[in-house]
Amino acid sequence: MTKEKAQARREHLQKMRAEQQRKARRAALLMWGTGGLIVVVLVGVVGVYLVNQARVTSLDAVTSYKYEAGQHVAKTVAYKESPPVGGEHNNYWQQCAVYDKPIHNEHAVHSLEHGAVWITYRADLPKAQVDALKEVATSTGQQDYMLVSPYPGLPAPVVASAWGHQLKLQDPSDPKLPAFIKKYQNGSDTPEPGAICGGPDAITTTADQAPLPPEPTGNTPMETLAPSPTQSK
Repeated sequence: MTKEKAQARREHLQKMRAEQQRKARRAALLMWGTGGLIVVVLVGVVGVYLVNQARVTSLDAVTSYKYEAGQHVAKTVAYKESPPVGGEHNNYWQQCAVYDKPIHNEHAVHSLEHGAVWITYRADLPKAQVDALKEVATSTGQQDYMLVSPYPGLPAPVVASAWGHQLKLQDPSDPKLPAFIKKYQNGSDTPEPGAICGGPDAITTTADQAPLPPEPTGNTPMETLAPSPTQSK
């Protein structure tokens, strides 16, 4: 092989290697560029999802009121809010449970003082929505601190109330409802967090079954602390 041919061969090989390196760099840039674009898109999608989730579960619509621990009274109370969220109440609290008929405000407010969330709904709410509401109520938060009942003259199809806080909802499946339960059940404004919401002193009857105040038992209700239940999701 002459010197000229050898030189030409070396130059040809150098050009081939240079072309291969150029293609490799281009492929790498394309790969990283595509990967980077995918990452940007994923970050954007996740960001939009988180923003939307924050919006749909936002509790900005909650109305808050200032109530100190309420005084016990043996009379019907004229509450400012409907349903009430605090104030004077009966000496006996309502057993935390799901009721198919209205319950006395005065017993329910005492339960709120103990940390309960009271979910009320219009009596004409379709059965499927009532069932959906009960499902949320029985699968969210602390079941020992949950009241559910219909309520006459309700200002919205569904109203969730805790001591000093209230949320009006149009749809029982609104994700704001479980968010409200998790935040305000035995929340920071509860006067007696952890006080029992059941037991032998609790009222288990509905408003049509027993007058207010209930017949005296001769004993003072014992407002003991219940074992702290685990907050469920």
